[in-house]
Amino acid sequence: MKDKLSAVAKTFSPSPIQQLSHLAQRRNAINLAEGFPDFPAPSLLKSAAVSAINSDFNQYRHVQGICDRLAKIVKDTHGLEVDPLTDITICCGQTEAFAAAIFSIIDPGDEVILFDPSYETYNACISIAGGVAVYVALNPPHWTLDNEKFLKSFTSRTKAVVLNSPHNPTGKVFSKDELEVIATACCTNDCLAITDEVYEHITYDNTKHISLASLQGMQERTIITSSLSKTFSVTGWRIGWAIAPTAIASAIKNIHVRITDSAPAPFQEAALTALESQPQFFESLRQVDYELRRDFLARILAEVGLCIQFKAQGSFFIFAEIPEECLLSDVDCVRKLIEEAGVVGVPGCGFFHSNKLVEVGADNFYQKRYIRFAFCKSDDTLAAAAQNLQEFVNKAGAFDRSESVKC
Repeated sequence: MKDKLSAVAKTFSPSPIQQLSHLAQRRNAINLAEGFPDFPAPSLLKSAAVSAINSDFNQYRHVQGICDRLAKIVKDTHGLEVDPLTDITICCGQTEAFAAAIFSIIDPGDEVILFDPSYETYNACISIAGGVAVYVALNPPHWTLDNEKFLKSFTSRTKAVVLNSPHNPTGKVFSKDELEVIATACCTNDCLAITDEVYEHITYDNTKHISLASLQGMQERTIITSSLSKTFSVTGWRIGWAIAPTAIASAIKNIHVRITDSAPAPFQEAALTALESQPQFFESLRQVDYELRRDFLARILAEVGLCIQFKAQGSFFIFAEIPEECLLSDVDCVRKLIEEAGVVGVPGCGFFHSNKLVEVGADNFYQKRYIRFAFCKSDDTLAAAAQNLQEFVNKAGAFDRSESVKC
């Protein structure tokens, strides 16, 4: 029946990440691959969801209170004036919000600039819409924006730039100077921006997240997408949103209704409770819950022989580099960790698209030299992973020893 598939469907196939996930499940490996917390969501949120279910909020529903609250938050946090009635759409997670945004603005042949590495869902949505992804490499080890390459990537067909900050997989938070370059380019080339800000509350070491929409001239050309998932440890609730200029927001809302109709009703009610959280919740999330976990896992990975050249500024990922002495690819290194240490990460090649870079002379070497690890895990999970990795080092040697990599 493969001949019945659409041309777009045929472009998608299982990735090495999916295949390694199956191996990890068979080996019962400790999951440091997937970006979801394995500890409980805040009790107040769960109680609110249970209360909503018991109150029979179980049918199609749009909770306007969420939009009202979001409008206040973006006003207080970023100084943006947003109409909660016309400019906000509640979606089934950030993923749907992003897809609806792409489908609202992209025609076949339109180009969309993505930063490399990037989350693979972006390219998938662009492809489905018939658009063309144009990749601009961020420069390791600090994943800085190359202004010259970025500006050269614009053409007469450029319709939008996608910005994910804090960034998955690297943990980079784009600086004010970098955002200014992006904003100026969007205004000069009269193109839109779509931002993925799901990690906006998860930043470290006094690093500040700045929304691109808050820069001069950008609110009227920016679609903000975000969700509850990461901040409140509810990735399975599928509550996200898109905030956009009124005409685009209307199109996003129409597409959302035709795809999913509405986001889960009881979780929308609980979302309102989440969005009313006190500032100390977010401070604890950054400094107590995640910053300590980041530092703990970074030390353990360094003991295994992986290089931590960049300390994550945000998100909850460590993008660890495989040392030059190691003869294995990222996929083989992850397989080795699964089979010999019982710990799984994500090979970095799943995030790189350097072979599709438009600019001449892009260095493709680094795309298979990284592994992403998630530290949004319970203390028990991280302690178990640390023990397994230490035993792996004692038994097999670290990755920088030649006898351990010729397997």
